[in-house]
Amino acid sequence: MSGIAVSTTINGDDVEFLCQAEETLLEVLRDRLGLTGAKEGCGTGDCGACSVLVDDRLVCSCLVLGAEAEGRNIETIEGMADGDKLHPLQRKFIEHAALQCGICTPGFLIAAKDLLAKNADPTEEEVRFGLAGNLCRCTGYDKIVRAVLDAASEMRGA
Repeated sequence: MSGIAVSTTINGDDVEFLCQAEETLLEVLRDRLGLTGAKEGCGTGDCGACSVLVDDRLVCSCLVLGAEAEGRNIETIEGMADGDKLHPLQRKFIEHAALQCGICTPGFLIAAKDLLAKNADPTEEEVRFGLAGNLCRCTGYDKIVRAVLDAASEMRGA
């Protein structure tokens, strides 16, 4: 296959891949690299299901070209847990039943991780604002917000 050669770091691992100029980062992650955690919910950047961190910046991977990953540091949901040990956010989502069908969950978790990296002690309003780019068709958001607040408290050692 001919294409654009890209060297990047994904979840701490050096990765190289070939992609076509029009392929999105989401397509590369899912179809070329087998990282299927990020989901395509809308393809237009409106739902947040495909959220990843690129150089510590929350982005919708459906709006980023795969070639733009060159030299970048990318974090996906697959890198959130430490082996078999779930990240506190992942545990709290389970404890608070903050998921149903699961399509939006990876995006919410990545967005929440980004939020807590910037604000370790958010208010409920700040959590709701920080997650506003993520849509869920199943839950009423309250369980998600409670899970994030509980994880924040645990991560602070409160």
